[in-house]
Amino acid sequence: MLRCYRRRHEPWMGGTMLTRTQLADLYKNVRNTNVLSVYIDGDQNNPADRRAWHTRLQGGVAEARRRIAELNPSDVEGFDAASRRIQTELSMWQGFLPERGWVGFATGDSLHYAAGVTVPMPDLVRWGLGLRVAPYVRVLKQERLVVTALVDRRKARIFTYRNGTLTEHSDLLADLDHGELHESTSSHRAGMQTGSRGETGTDAGQRALDVSAARLHGQIVEAVQKLAGREGFVVFGGTGDVVTGLARQASDLAGRIAERHSMHVGLSDAEVLADTEEAASELTLSTQGAVLDEVMAAAGANGRGCLGVKDTTQSLRGGRVDLLVVTRGLRERDTELVDQMIGDAFDHGAAVEEISADAGERLDAEGEGVAARLRYRV
Repeated sequence: MLRCYRRRHEPWMGGTMLTRTQLADLYKNVRNTNVLSVYIDGDQNNPADRRAWHTRLQGGVAEARRRIAELNPSDVEGFDAASRRIQTELSMWQGFLPERGWVGFATGDSLHYAAGVTVPMPDLVRWGLGLRVAPYVRVLKQERLVVTALVDRRKARIFTYRNGTLTEHSDLLADLDHGELHESTSSHRAGMQTGSRGETGTDAGQRALDVSAARLHGQIVEAVQKLAGREGFVVFGGTGDVVTGLARQASDLAGRIAERHSMHVGLSDAEVLADTEEAASELTLSTQGAVLDEVMAAAGANGRGCLGVKDTTQSLRGGRVDLLVVTRGLRERDTELVDQMIGDAFDHGAAVEEISADAGERLDAEGEGVAARLRYRV
């Protein structure tokens, strides 16, 4: 049985979050068409601010329309039609938005995408050729699967987390709970001999429990590795010796594991969700640091990387980039530039990663906020 839990004060409705491939495909499909790109910050909880997003949106739409009327009057009709499509999609929300952010892309003749997203978005209303995709790259981090396993010596619970939704996979544990073995073996009276000469019932019960726990933990590691695949994060929760043992067994997941000794099998869904989100954020930051180290080392050592706006832009246009790394700071300083870079990356099948915190500050200082791993030496 699967049970899902989602953090929010209203039911979630609308479309689903775009994957990297879907976003890239949509970008390519409308790149030569005027598109209205709308991003809304819906991260408010004060009842007095429940319609603040609507006021900000109306202001953004009015300002965008004014600019269009001054510079490209022939575009006003298409803009108005696209705006009506966005407004119609949002009309169902009379209070708070369903998520911490909202994104919509519309043309004069079609609504291409509209959905709540689980991370805060900047308020943005832009009309022009192609999508404004830079802010959405932050959403793509939520696409990464996180597997959480809460384990003790007798029981386990397994969850997956993606796009703000936590799902418990009780079906995976149907044959893994060996608690009944412990109950039967520990019921022997102390001092009673069992099949091993000189072994007390207590000793035999403990040995059976150890065997049962080892079997359980091995099966848990196998299930978690299968769920996580090659890119997923893993959170192990439980006592120190159990968690350390699980992490040691899951050697294939090195660098993608968070150990949480404060978590246990009795946590509520809401507690599991909060702890999983926290652990995922920490893993994301550590992974970003490792990615930046790799790219910067390649730029300095073997010509398979580049730093800075000029060199990265040239490499993108030449189709040489395998991975584009931009900082949140650069995206906030120059959204248009980052949009163009991401579009060039999509055109040539390159991956895109937005980094922040310490790694972002380092790249801002040493590479103007942008770097790339290249497919071949320049």
